[in-house]
Amino acid sequence: MALKASASICPSSSSYPQLGSHDSNCGLTGGLNLRYDLDKCCNWKCCCTSLGLVAQRALTPVEDEKPTVPLVDSSLAADASHYNDSKAFHKDVNLLPRPLTAIDVSSSPRDGSKVRVAYQGLPGAYSEDAALKAYPKCETVPCDEFEAAFKAVELWLVDKAVLPIENSVGGSIHRNYDLLLRHRLHIVGEVQLQVSHCLLGLPGVRKEELKAVVSHPQALAQCENMLNDLGVVKIGSPDTAAAAKTVALDCVRDTGAIASCRAAKIYGLDVLAEGIQDDDVNITRFLILARDPIIPGTDRPYKTSIVFSLEEGPGVLFKALAVFSMRNINLSKIESRPLKQRPLRVVDDSNEGSAKYFDYLFYIDFEASMADPRSQYALGHLQEFARFLRVLGCYPMDTVL
Repeated sequence: MALKASASICPSSSSYPQLGSHDSNCGLTGGLNLRYDLDKCCNWKCCCTSLGLVAQRALTPVEDEKPTVPLVDSSLAADASHYNDSKAFHKDVNLLPRPLTAIDVSSSPRDGSKVRVAYQGLPGAYSEDAALKAYPKCETVPCDEFEAAFKAVELWLVDKAVLPIENSVGGSIHRNYDLLLRHRLHIVGEVQLQVSHCLLGLPGVRKEELKAVVSHPQALAQCENMLNDLGVVKIGSPDTAAAAKTVALDCVRDTGAIASCRAAKIYGLDVLAEGIQDDDVNITRFLILARDPIIPGTDRPYKTSIVFSLEEGPGVLFKALAVFSMRNINLSKIESRPLKQRPLRVVDDSNEGSAKYFDYLFYIDFEASMADPRSQYALGHLQEFARFLRVLGCYPMDTVL
């Protein structure tokens, strides 16, 4: 990736060979113009110099052009030193990786020793917990938005991305369903993570002292009973880890955060209460995305995700779902999203004028491998009345919480 990024700053990149290709003019052959070769070498020197600069910057986290958490001034940072005497941060928060942005085109060198996995949020987010569950020895790369994680994989900045797709309490994350269709990445796995919310505060603070609590809106909604009992003001944040970071940097004793225990360790906060969510069973399902699909097998339970749209007509959706039922294939998820290119369909099926109907895309997860003939026959049958059909991925099911 570094080669591709650097080639764009060379004087005449079109004259250079692509990565992995062979340039027959690079060797010394009779009759070559020495002046041309000298100029060409100079150009290559320019490229190599820029490559060296990329390599030197590789280990420096990318600066976020759109920080999701307001920066604090030096006076607040000085106040924070009061609490460092009793309990120091796990690491300086200013040294934590900055989230990648969607327009970031910088890359880092890879020695092949670790898988680089992108996630949305700051260090300590639940998405990072899911990435570490899938790849315990991976190098996690924070991104400020979901789309930035998609682009990081596409631009070869990372190997994988782990993004939430649904929660057992809050439901589906529609933004990521839309991004799955917009981008050409493949689902290669899933992770189910048990979410346990914790109430965090500055060292020495009791939960009864809190007047406000900061967290992601979903986390605030999932802990509504306890927050109402405390009578605190609820303040929204881009993610739970960002809320913990805000409390740690602002050093306001009457403000707490809802985040994970790991976030408390990273940002030097006390855990005032654990497991404060209203529902004990709170599970978030994450998808693992990659540039290339995996080869499906039948050695263990597999799941296949597809998206399709249908031709108009009575009972068409019933027919679409029946292709799985008649082959004894279980559907574990069905989600509909508006077809943005054709949001409305106008039909004239009565004497009273035209009727308007919404057109939809249907996302379906079914429990079968693409290596199973039943899946192939079912999709072949579905194509008979589907206007559009795309397989998003076939991947092993996560059966361990």
